[in-house]
Order: sequence, then C-alpha cells, then structure tokens
Amino acid sequence: MSFFKKIFGSGNASSDEENESEYSSNPISESHLSIDEQFIFNFKKNGGKFLYCENKQEVEEQFENILEENDWFESEVLCYEPALFSLLDENKLFYNSPANPKFLLASCENLIADEGSILFSSKQIKQNKPNELPANIVVIATTSQIRCIKSDGLSAIKRKYERDYPTNITTIKYFEKAKEEDFTQYGSVAKNMYLLLLEDL
Repeated sequence: MSFFKKIFGSGNASSDEENESEYSSNPISESHLSIDEQFIFNFKKNGGKFLYCENKQEVEEQFENILEENDWFESEVLCYEPALFSLLDENKLFYNSPANPKFLLASCENLIADEGSILFSSKQIKQNKPNELPANIVVIATTSQIRCIKSDGLSAIKRKYERDYPTNITTIKYFEKAKEEDFTQYGSVAKNMYLLLLEDL
C-alpha cells in the first residue's frame, strides 16, 4: 500500500487543511522520514498547497475546486502543454496567447524531496525565468516523480530525454513571501503554488 493511501485513506481526496496536523510540527528528525513524507513536509514548509488525488477524476475535481476558490473561471491561463489543454477547455479557460494570465498550468520534470521544490524545464515553461511566470502556479505531478535530491532529478531528465534534451532546467522552491528577511531567498520569487499529486505507484 502506498504511503499516500495510508495517510489519506482510499476513496477520498484530502487537502492540506484536513491533514495539517500530520506535518505542521516535526516530532521526529527529517532524516527518519520516507522520501514521500520528506517531500510533503518540505513542500508545505515552503508554503506550497498540496492536494493528493487517487485518480484522474479527482485531479479534475480538485482543479475545479482551485478555480472556484480563486474565482479563476473563464480566465486567461498560461499553458504550453497540449496534454493539459482538455482540462482548460472543459473549464472554459483561455490559453491561446494570453495577455494577462491568472496562473500557469503545467506538469513538471520531478519533485525534489530534500528541498520540497519542483523541477521544471523548457518542456513546461519554455524559456521563461521563474520571475516571468504568473504569480500563481498549478502543477499536476505523479508520485513516481518524487526524487530524493536534485541530482537524482537531473539524472531522471537525462534518462527520459535521450535526444530532445530540454533546456532552461530550473527549480521553484519558495511558495510564500518570507515573513522576515531571509538571505536564502535572495533573488528568488515566491509563487502561490498548488500541487495536484496523482497516485501512480
């Protein structure tokens, strides 16, 4: 049984709020956490909003919940991946040359557990730098994309693209503005990040 099914149970998708207590404090050392637990803990610590989905229908439902929560229906969206266009079409979202997109909808290359970050490439964000992307990002990823450290994520990209190797490989790590001056965030742009994580293991 997968780690996520143990936490969330089967048959019902859960939001961070319902499982806040699971990761709001860190009673044990991070080194004792599994790779999945470590990713969730660090992603939420960075300010990300995490939604676990058991199947594609739950991904669609949770996506609609995000649209409703933010009043993004019939908005412009930045999306470069044809595989995601049907989700936008179903919800009457406009993605052809958006002038003022409310959010980016994308997949990703990998999820990096030790940083709680999301690894992107030109396949998802073209040549845009993080500060050129919308402030709001909705990412659809799978549990099999979780990697322990960034070098594992880079190795996975190498294996995945033997010929058509992507460029602009970058991670986005901060999902809320630092409450105090934090030198580790210097030069980085905080994004309002939603992660729809689909169970595929």
